[in-house]
Amino acid sequence: MRFGAKILFEDVTTAFQPGRRYGLTGPNGAGKSTFLKILTGEIEPTKGSINRPRKVGILRQDQFAFDNYRVIDTVIMGNAPLWAALTERDALYDKDHATLTDDDGMRLGELEGVVGEEGGYTAESDAAILLDGLGVEAGIHERKMGELQGGQKVRVLLAQALFGSPAAMLLDEPTNHLDLDSVHWLEDYLNKFEGTLITISHDRHFLNNICTHIADIDYNTIINYTGGYDDMVLAKTQIRSRIEADTVERQKKITQLNEFIARFSAGTRSAQTTSRKKEVERLQSADLARSNIQRPFIRFQLKRPSGRTPLEFKGLSKSYDKLKVFENFESLITRGDKVAIMGRNGAGKTTLLRSLLANAPMLAGHHEDEFQINSGNVVWGHETSIGYFAQDHSETIEHGLNCIDWLRQYDMEASNEELRGLLGQMLFSGEDALKPTKALSGGEAARLIFCRLMLLKPNVLVFDEPTNHLDLESINALNQALQKFDGTVIFVTHDEDLLDESATRIWHVHNGQIDDFKGPYSEFIAQKK
Repeated sequence: MRFGAKILFEDVTTAFQPGRRYGLTGPNGAGKSTFLKILTGEIEPTKGSINRPRKVGILRQDQFAFDNYRVIDTVIMGNAPLWAALTERDALYDKDHATLTDDDGMRLGELEGVVGEEGGYTAESDAAILLDGLGVEAGIHERKMGELQGGQKVRVLLAQALFGSPAAMLLDEPTNHLDLDSVHWLEDYLNKFEGTLITISHDRHFLNNICTHIADIDYNTIINYTGGYDDMVLAKTQIRSRIEADTVERQKKITQLNEFIARFSAGTRSAQTTSRKKEVERLQSADLARSNIQRPFIRFQLKRPSGRTPLEFKGLSKSYDKLKVFENFESLITRGDKVAIMGRNGAGKTTLLRSLLANAPMLAGHHEDEFQINSGNVVWGHETSIGYFAQDHSETIEHGLNCIDWLRQYDMEASNEELRGLLGQMLFSGEDALKPTKALSGGEAARLIFCRLMLLKPNVLVFDEPTNHLDLESINALNQALQKFDGTVIFVTHDEDLLDESATRIWHVHNGQIDDFKGPYSEFIAQKK
């Protein structure tokens, strides 16, 4: 498969077996979504053929395709034969009974058979169970899809993919917009699935929990590994190390052969030099394939440390009309704390962040001071400087600039070398530094914001869902950077590895209250059990 002049993968022959759950991995731009679209039939491969089972569940990325349908009907559409039979049957029943023909009666009998075979008589209750598990409340089931927010739509479309006992499921980023409770429910569901599963995800914890195999797109092909994501990384590293060691030995051999040829090509051993030349040609043709994996380097440093207590607040309350988000929350954050805010979607995690930032110092490029809390006193400490990563990048990156000029405005004294060095660390090399900001993908925009934070060197980092749009390599780099950061971090995330490995403290937002757990995520989970 090619994308313009770029080869994504070539001459791939592989099979995805029933009973196995495959994670499709590779960096952004490797061709994961393209390969999934080939499997669904949305696009045709440049060459080759695909064999598919009759019933395939697909997580559709078009959130607007079903806006005119009820939520419950959208889920049932995941079983295409059932939905077609229900639609035709209902149309026949809507006809005037006096006009029904014998053929109509025969057809109704056939359709009732299809409905029965496909589980149509329990379809609405089965769909409701899926929706409930994914956190879509019963009161929403009868509403039109067009009335739902983006996160709710994604959950409904995921339920659509799961509905109808498909022989195979193809899921593109199924954990996007899901809170941790919903992710855990989905993991349990998928681990019981007996068909073939192929999923793209940038959630390492999710891939490790559900995958029996990893199909990795690299070296212009697709390589299958047994086990979860971490198993694949270990195996791939070992293979790569062995190949590189072989390459070093091969280069030594080529050097020795060339020395022999140079010494004896004009003498009596010319026949031997001819055979040595052929051996050199054979060895040189076995070039080491280049991996398409690119690893950003993130390192957050401090221009100066904050005081001992960078943040303290008391009596913090926020509500929207009659909806109470939280009330009388108070806490004190000590320098070096890494506080993770967690809770179900809609619980108020982002609202809590914005409440804390309402009067924050040095919040460049943002307008959270316009956000109003109902009551409370928020005090940011001595020498505190804040770096903010908003969930909506459009609030942060204005259009009309290229990447390097956008970055330069935050430190006019920074040299081109320094700015290009930071951009290079985040994979904006060469001409990419001049890319217009309006042309950036979600992942590129996130990496550019990280460049700004590395340039400004704040001592408090406030992140709202920083892993959205990042590939696995970038998420791992961010995780390591947060663990090594000497300052204070307050972050919202649904990435369980980031929670588990970076957080030293948990704020759990639920039912209008916030629990302050002073300990890592693993201890918080153990306490809940």
